[in-house]
Amino acid sequence: MAQFTAEDFTLTHVGHLPIVKHYAQKLNLVETVNTMVDSQMELSPGIAVLAMVLDTLSGRTPLYRLKDFYQDKDTELLFGAQVDPACFSDHNMGRVLDKLYEVGTQKIFSEITKNAMDLFEIDTSHAHFDTTSVSVYGDYDVTDPPFAITYGYSKDKRPDLKQFLISMLCVDRNIPVLGAPKDGNASDKTVNNDLMTHISKHMARHHLEPGAFVYVADSAFVTGKNLDKAAETNTKFISRLPATYTECARAIEEAVRAGHWNDIGVISESAPTPKRPPAYYQTYETTITIDGREYRAIVVHSSAHDKRRHKRIDRLLADKRKELEAICNKTASSSYFCEPDARAAADRLAASAAGSYHRLDIEVKENPKYGRGRPATDKPRVPRSYEYSLDIKISEDQAAVAPLRLEAGCFVLISNLCQQSEREQWSGEQLLRLYKNQDGIEKNFGFLKDPVIVNSLFLKNPQRIEVLGLVFLTALLIWRLMERSMRRHIESTGETLPGWEDKPTKKPTAFMMTTKFANVSVVKIGDKRQTAYPLRSVHLEYLKALNVDPDIYTKP
Repeated sequence: MAQFTAEDFTLTHVGHLPIVKHYAQKLNLVETVNTMVDSQMELSPGIAVLAMVLDTLSGRTPLYRLKDFYQDKDTELLFGAQVDPACFSDHNMGRVLDKLYEVGTQKIFSEITKNAMDLFEIDTSHAHFDTTSVSVYGDYDVTDPPFAITYGYSKDKRPDLKQFLISMLCVDRNIPVLGAPKDGNASDKTVNNDLMTHISKHMARHHLEPGAFVYVADSAFVTGKNLDKAAETNTKFISRLPATYTECARAIEEAVRAGHWNDIGVISESAPTPKRPPAYYQTYETTITIDGREYRAIVVHSSAHDKRRHKRIDRLLADKRKELEAICNKTASSSYFCEPDARAAADRLAASAAGSYHRLDIEVKENPKYGRGRPATDKPRVPRSYEYSLDIKISEDQAAVAPLRLEAGCFVLISNLCQQSEREQWSGEQLLRLYKNQDGIEKNFGFLKDPVIVNSLFLKNPQRIEVLGLVFLTALLIWRLMERSMRRHIESTGETLPGWEDKPTKKPTAFMMTTKFANVSVVKIGDKRQTAYPLRSVHLEYLKALNVDPDIYTKP
């Protein structure tokens, strides 16, 4: 029987990192980077990128002192070969970042995403695009940077800080296929136009010709230049028509006037809460014309759309009522010597209420006037004359206000999917659902914009910021692919997974998965490995959904 000393035993906390490493292997991450980046360093560029990805997804402050992070890790299990933690020194990692920048971050990420497309059967029928700003601290006075870190419109609501933009293109709702930093003062409209110029070339790398996918973007896309570019490149798109276009108000008015709404119902996948009930949607389809081109317009009414607009209506109604009350109080204080005069005043008052979104209920009251002195006790009191006054009640005109509130709850989607075959393939409901999927890319921005991540290693070098963007995008790609794999497994089998508080869920998230493996550790005895405790049923269920064999915890 073999004899072991204390030095032969090691206990390593690994959590979910072997799963991340397995997905990186599926993407052929290390080999792809090593093939593209020529280096004679002891630390290969591919292993360096994988190390940063694992660290980013480890759940701690990412990319901070990698050497210390891997000091107590089983590097052979995580990288497939023993790697000295000293190799992950700041100097070595900096050199790797510089090498990656020389090759081109977008070029490298494009190859990685191509591997993902080929292996995971990603749906590329639609692509979502958006930008966000990332605020940073410091001066960043760098000459000739790849992008300008400067002041601009801050989506973080921090105009006091310099920033840069991140642009991202996702397919299959939230799978990133393109991402790049942009100047901090760049306009979303300009960024959209730049992407439109190159999107066909980029998507062709994934075997997609122009017209084979739908480009989804927010309202910043809709400009004359961008619409011209879409026509020039034969790019099919769907976006939101800004309210600054007169055709937007005209289409909404037409829909409200016609009243022929198509009930869509609730489309949100999120569970409703008492404070946030689900939105109910209706659609109306028409056409609009911009710069001589006809487009398809989907007028959408949302029961929860833009509460600010409804507050503006409330303020408008309050102001109108206040004005009307002033007029009514002045009129009500007047007396009239004959009934025709009183009724004429009532008619004038009713006319003044037109357009105020209120109704006036006016009653002409007859007020008797008696002579002076005490009336006789044995005779009825006889009026000397009569005067007339108006009794006025103000109420909101629901019939007039209803269209106003209906219009306030509307927005317009614009698309050039106008041909009959395209209308049959993409109904108004499908276009709405496709546009609402834009929230997938917004959630991706939440992943990338953690200020701790951004400021821990970005320092003063924009070139390295760009490379770190490549690392974060690769980590995000793996994160989303793991989540996608679990959900596709549930869709195909009808099974559920243990969610929060072990309640069954059909919508597992990558973060939820990481919490299930939080306490998994591996014991190494000599060259043999085993988990410190046997994997529990919840672990095995998640590994099955992820299509991962349990031996990833024991076999390098």
